[in-house]
Amino acid sequence: MANGKVLRQLIKAGATGDTATFRRVSEAIIDEERQKQHHLLANDLEHILYGDHIVQASRSPTLPPAPVDKERGLPLLDLRQPQRSLDEMILPATSATVIDELLEEHRRSDVLHSYGMKAASKIIFFGPPGCGKTLAAEVIAFELDMPLAIVRLDVLVSSFLGETAANLRKIFDFIAQHSLVVLFDEFDAIGKERGDSGEHGELRRVVNAVLQMMDAYQGKSLILAATNHEHILDSAIWRRFDEVIEFPLPDQAQLRELLALKLRGIRRQFELDDNELLSLLHGKSGADIERIVRRATKHMILRHQEFLTLKDLKNAMQRENARTHR
Repeated sequence: MANGKVLRQLIKAGATGDTATFRRVSEAIIDEERQKQHHLLANDLEHILYGDHIVQASRSPTLPPAPVDKERGLPLLDLRQPQRSLDEMILPATSATVIDELLEEHRRSDVLHSYGMKAASKIIFFGPPGCGKTLAAEVIAFELDMPLAIVRLDVLVSSFLGETAANLRKIFDFIAQHSLVVLFDEFDAIGKERGDSGEHGELRRVVNAVLQMMDAYQGKSLILAATNHEHILDSAIWRRFDEVIEFPLPDQAQLRELLALKLRGIRRQFELDDNELLSLLHGKSGADIERIVRRATKHMILRHQEFLTLKDLKNAMQRENARTHR
């Protein structure tokens, strides 16, 4: 069943007449119950929410066709409906606060506009791989009830002279016309330091194009950039962003929260604050922990065990370490 935070959101939305939030939180509860294989309950809740007129398309409106690159005719953006909510993201308090403030700015952008101000529209995430940058983009899109558009760098970056900048222009023109949450993942690929002697002239021209388009951008979409290598970004890039949010490796408190989230509904023979467990997971990212828990849970299920054990997690972590050190 939904946790206390979700229930508070639901009741508050109902009491204040905030139908958009009420529906969004209700849908999140339905999705959670379906993920737990509680299909009858999920179906009942869905019928209560939508009555006899359940139309999936109403929850997933038609997305606009993405622009394509001239060279191969492939879409420059991957557009999708976000599925994951704020409750699925574990971050340090400082980073979580910035995201909460960002969401409030966009939900109350009309108030800011009445004072001649705008909500932050260009945000950069940085930190080690697997620490929640891509997840945060999906969560922000979900919370703002906006489609998520992920820039396809494999298509954006072209081998033809000048074509990468042309692709960038297509992307910026497109997102300016639509209300999207746009993620430029691995942003360092197009924002690398121009003084790097190893880079050729074309990539320097791409960075210049990025800077110019960021400066000129006045569109409807929220731009998010993410990098695992913040130290190689051009120094001028940072000034183009309204907010900078760090996604570090989880500390002990966040490890416990991540375990509680990933082990929800799984019977286990250990406590989440077990010192041996927390020591074993020290230095692991959220994505690492998700893979370890999934591997250990599969083993438990296939061995017909009633409980997940610490040994299961240890074995899963050894397999994960072997996978990542190849």
